[in-house]
Amino acid sequence: MIRRLTASAVLLLVLAGCGREAESPDPDPTPAPTPAVVRDFAPTPSPTLQAVRRRGHVLCGVHAGLAGFAVRDVRGVWRGFDVDICRAVAAAVLGDADAVRYRAVSAQNRFAELQDGSVDVLSRNTSWTLSRDAGLGLDFAGVTYYDGQGFMAPRSLNLTSADELTGARICVQAGTATETNLSDYFRARGLEFTPVILDDEAEARTAYEAEACDVFTADVSALASARSLMSNPNAHVILPTVISKEPLGPAVRQDDPAWTDIVRWTVNALIVAEELGVNSTTAEASRETASDPDTRRLLGVEGDLGAMLGLEADWAYEAISQVGAYNEIFRRNLGADSGLKLERGLNALWSAPDPGLIYAPPVR
Repeated sequence: MIRRLTASAVLLLVLAGCGREAESPDPDPTPAPTPAVVRDFAPTPSPTLQAVRRRGHVLCGVHAGLAGFAVRDVRGVWRGFDVDICRAVAAAVLGDADAVRYRAVSAQNRFAELQDGSVDVLSRNTSWTLSRDAGLGLDFAGVTYYDGQGFMAPRSLNLTSADELTGARICVQAGTATETNLSDYFRARGLEFTPVILDDEAEARTAYEAEACDVFTADVSALASARSLMSNPNAHVILPTVISKEPLGPAVRQDDPAWTDIVRWTVNALIVAEELGVNSTTAEASRETASDPDTRRLLGVEGDLGAMLGLEADWAYEAISQVGAYNEIFRRNLGADSGLKLERGLNALWSAPDPGLIYAPPVR
């Protein structure tokens, strides 16, 4: 009997096992997704670049006369920080930094001149804001100078802050963010003031010197520029109060992203050159002697990054060797070698001993 029960139990176990084998197996786990293949991208040719090459020069919109940024010298040659940005673009796309035609544009018409194609690049101490970027059909290719709105007053008034300006007559340029910032700042603090609105910086400076207003407000760099042109610069001080953020940089039309990339990466190349210690006097030798991959890529010795922009392999080398690295451009136009003598401040490299905000993505 025991043998029969044992045999029956074994038989039941065998049949149960056979039953399980007959059932459908569990579905396989979800297979791992196939890795996406990264393919080279052939950019759409830039209509602006094609137009620039046909005519043989870049059309650059600049300030009519702002010392340090854009001004004609005694020979009628345009010079300045914003001018050099356009020269670098011309060197990158045409191999000739002098292949630029400058068009003086006012604060009121600068965006219209860019929108209608009168200029290819607007390089005119212009702040990057949401309403300009998203609302005007423009793209900002980067920040070349970090600024902020300030106030200049006669030293004799012994002012220490803009909060002491209640009741003051303040010269301000019409049609600019400066006018809006001024109103916002005083309204938020319950301060009264009388705006004296002028068409441009030159008129505002003249009115201020003639005492048609008590104080002059503009970007700090513009105030330093204006002060350098006054009959007695030391009689005026720029107050420590800064009431806004004004990231200045070149603007282009939003309908040509390939051209935006060209201007953006030209600016980045100038900054990377400073980071790598390459400048206008060492660029040529560096092409022969540099061993580090970053410098070799930047100067077009290794790889062919220029093709991604529709440019020659040596596009960055041409910009750097003909115009200079960022620190050279700053020093001769705004810094120690200029009449403005501005400190780097926020416009120092991110990696400087006294760090600033100037930072560029890698050129690789």
